[in-house]
Amino acid sequence: MVPSTMRVVFGIIMIIVYVGMGVLLLINFFDWGPGILQWLRWIGGIAFIIYGIWRAIRQFWGIDSSI
Repeated sequence: MVPSTMRVVFGIIMIIVYVGMGVLLLINFFDWGPGILQWLRWIGGIAFIIYGIWRAIRQFWGIDSSI
């Protein structure tokens, strides 16, 4: 019982971390100046948010297989 509860809690925390990190990158929280790495900030932010959503879908639907 405890390992499955901890797995759910850890999964929810990681969803929050991934989506939060994506949002922080998109709003330029880390103050990356204009330049060549601007595209990396946008792609990284979008990738973090998409992966956070994918992880949330897997978490709430109960898909535990490694895809």
